[in-house]
Amino acid sequence: MESNAHFEHFEVTIPSDTVQGQAVQERIVRMLETLDYPPRDVFGVRLALEEAIVNAIKHGNGMDPEKNVRIECSISSERVTIEIEDQGEGFVPSEVPDPTDFENLEKPCGRGLMLMRSFMNRIDFNETGNRVTIEKIRGVDNPRDDDD
Repeated sequence: MESNAHFEHFEVTIPSDTVQGQAVQERIVRMLETLDYPPRDVFGVRLALEEAIVNAIKHGNGMDPEKNVRIECSISSERVTIEIEDQGEGFVPSEVPDPTDFENLEKPCGRGLMLMRSFMNRIDFNETGNRVTIEKIRGVDNPRDDDD
């Protein structure tokens, strides 16, 4: 392990409020910038994180002020891993329509998920679909999964 290795970890629970979600997003972005992550990585994490938090608040919790979103973040010199969990019923990611299919081009659904997948190196959902884990490896572009 390199001698200047850096590691930070925090967990925060916020109400279903996009302003508070944005504050957590900015905290993570500042940490990445402090660690001199490449601008492309910072941009991708910011975008994916915003999508995940807004989805948790709007779709997962239905903007219910009584429900919370838990965000757990681990940042090292090499990677950032963020877990976002809402109190909603969840969803089945494979059932979200592909926004690039012709019949879905005019529909808004699925675009955020597509963006998250294109910028992150890893995106995983728990079985119920109310928790997503996104991960970005410093300086590594997302390998394309063209198996389908």
